[in-house]
Amino acid sequence: MKFQWNLLLGLLFAIIIALFAIFNIDAVQVNYIFGATELPLVLVILFSALLGAAVSGFVAMFRTVQSNHRVKELQKEITLKEQTIAAQQNEIAELQKHSISQVGELEKVIEPIKD
Repeated sequence: MKFQWNLLLGLLFAIIIALFAIFNIDAVQVNYIFGATELPLVLVILFSALLGAAVSGFVAMFRTVQSNHRVKELQKEITLKEQTIAAQQNEIAELQKHSISQVGELEKVIEPIKD
């Protein structure tokens, strides 16, 4: 649902920019670092909007890649911790078996002493 709203808002924004650009067709002087030129304002507006969309898209892709990388790191960390927990649980089970057998042996030793 969120994607649909984003798409609708993006389409509405694009229509507003296109209408704004169409009503501004006069030539304007654009100053670059190395010179100046006259271009129709519609081209300046559309180029600026496309450049902004491209920059936003690249930033979004970069953040997505970063997030995916972080998720993979966290999944590896979870796997290592699960392995550590399993090893410790096995060690606890072995210690419990060993302590139970020692208690049984102590009871055998203590019984003759009580009698």
